Amino acid sequence: MIAEIGHFALILAFAVAIFQTIVPLIGAERGWTPWIEAARPAAMAQFLLVAVSFAALTHAFVTSDFSVALVYENSHTDKPMLYKISGVWGNHEGSMLLWVLILALFGAAAASFDPNLPPKLRARALAVQASVGVAFYAFILFTSNPFLRFENAPFNGRDLNPLLQDPGLAFHPPFLYLGYVGLSMAFSFAVAALIEGRVDAAWARWVRPWTLSAWMFLTIGIALGSWWAYYELGWGGFWFWDPVENASFMPWLLAGALLHSAIVVEKREALKSWTILLAIMAFGFSLIGTFIVRSGVITSVHSFANDPERGVFILGILALFVGGALTLYAFRASAMQAKGVFSPVSREGALVLNNILLAVSAFVVFIGTVWPLIAEMGWDAKLSVGTPFFEKAFTPFMVVLAMILPIGAILPWKRGNIGKALRPLRGALLFAFALGALVYAVSTGKSALAVVGAALGGWLVAGAAVDLWLRTGNSGLSRLTRLPRADWGKAIAHAGLGVTFIGVSLLMAWQVEDIRVAQIGQPFTVADYEITLDEVKEVKGPNYTTTMATMHVDRDGKRVAVLYPEKRVYPVQAMPTTEAAIQNGLFRDIYLVIGDPQIDGGWAVRSYIKPFASWIWLGAALMALGALVSLTDRRYRVAAGAARRSAAPARATPAE
Repeated sequence: MIAEIGHFALILAFAVAIFQTIVPLIGAERGWTPWIEAARPAAMAQFLLVAVSFAALTHAFVTSDFSVALVYENSHTDKPMLYKISGVWGNHEGSMLLWVLILALFGAAAASFDPNLPPKLRARALAVQASVGVAFYAFILFTSNPFLRFENAPFNGRDLNPLLQDPGLAFHPPFLYLGYVGLSMAFSFAVAALIEGRVDAAWARWVRPWTLSAWMFLTIGIALGSWWAYYELGWGGFWFWDPVENASFMPWLLAGALLHSAIVVEKREALKSWTILLAIMAFGFSLIGTFIVRSGVITSVHSFANDPERGVFILGILALFVGGALTLYAFRASAMQAKGVFSPVSREGALVLNNILLAVSAFVVFIGTVWPLIAEMGWDAKLSVGTPFFEKAFTPFMVVLAMILPIGAILPWKRGNIGKALRPLRGALLFAFALGALVYAVSTGKSALAVVGAALGGWLVAGAAVDLWLRTGNSGLSRLTRLPRADWGKAIAHAGLGVTFIGVSLLMAWQVEDIRVAQIGQPFTVADYEITLDEVKEVKGPNYTTTMATMHVDRDGKRVAVLYPEKRVYPVQAMPTTEAAIQNGLFRDIYLVIGDPQIDGGWAVRSYIKPFASWIWLGAALMALGALVSLTDRRYRVAAGAARRSAAPARATPAE
């Protein structure tokens, strides 16, 4: 009965979304106030109905209702409760229900917050948001119904994919969807502005919080996925340039460009057309990511589905909304003339260069991701685009971006001077060179990666600190504590990017890898550590059996760690997983993996010493924290300042 309620609530949400798409648009066009105001309660009702539907599906998973086909396919009575809950979105149908829940959540938030938002702009934005919902409700109800039942309920389920039974991946999809779908609000505001034919500073101020929140959630989601890959897959890496990893990375890059571009619109009334285009493309790449994950056209360990027919439906949604928005953009581009004029050497110029670098780097990732598919379709050639291509094609753009960020943050608006801007950054430049020299001094190899990466990371961190200090007017710590939270947020995010630069470069340049057959009780040396395999035993888990090794690590005769790497087998799906044992540290990780038994009685063992690995996720956490701190700035929550600036010229007109 509860599953039927969930299904019925989803159908009602579909109907409300259709109403919300049509009525407010007509009301805004005709100036009918009741129709305009209908958008807000409709958005709230839509969210409540989808929440009921999602709660019904969650109830089915928690209670192991195997009469629901989706629960049977993705759950089991012996599965821990956390993974019963995460099983709701650990599949295609449930993940799409989560998608529309978050879509409706953002619509309800836009309907509830920001009283200064013009009613017509709000109504149009909510209508566009609902139209996206209509497409995805149709997709779910007609191709991916999560509430299908069996006539005769099975006694037990087939269990969730063992790779997804992990805390990191339990929370990874919700955060990614908050980012993916959060960009729909920037898209909706962009299309609403195109319909009105007006983009101004107030519009940019209203768009920035939604983009910032989406970028923050994407940062957290990508970091969780990278962390999961690091310790769960057992190959010792944190990023593989997998198509699904790239699918989330491309919107993250474009959202970063959109954030910086919106600043120019808000402060200088420039880059209007470009900002609208970025808002369209950022959400468009979110839809491309959805297509990649669910169509099966590109193979990935992360894919939710392998159904080309459903992929075609999503491709149709992508073509409809992105194609429609770009067509509207072509008709309205002439109405979005820039007012601000600026020199190439200015903060605006630096932000333009920032946008170009981020957009082109996203395009490079896109080409590398889809090129194997294009080659197969066009020339029947089997190609593989791997890590070497991305590192060579993508890295130069990030190097230049890191070089210009501290300078761009200090350059004045409209017109600046490079020499004058570099003067206060001399200390930051000296710190970057000193850090690079230190890394070079302790490096044993000849790779420039560690030196360049550490220097750029130090430059970003020190540059963020200098930017904060300059904003105080050199008036001391008392003024520093009173700076706007947006200034603090920007500095924290830029510093976080620097910390990630340091972590990635030092890890890749300095890590030590050892693969061998280890005999029980016989120590072996990896870098400065002595590792011993003590024992290997079979252990029964809640829904798996595991081969667990006990290994101790010594350094200079002192015990450093005792670690327990595992190799699990989930009998329901007959699928093995590798559980690496990691001792995390601020400056290095010890990473051990147990493999298969060997003929001579030993065990295959992989050992890694990974310097500064934790700095990668520390940097990501700082970037997300910076976004959160900026979101707490009252100016971004209510857009009051932009609203006042927008209203002022209108009051002055009669007197001119």
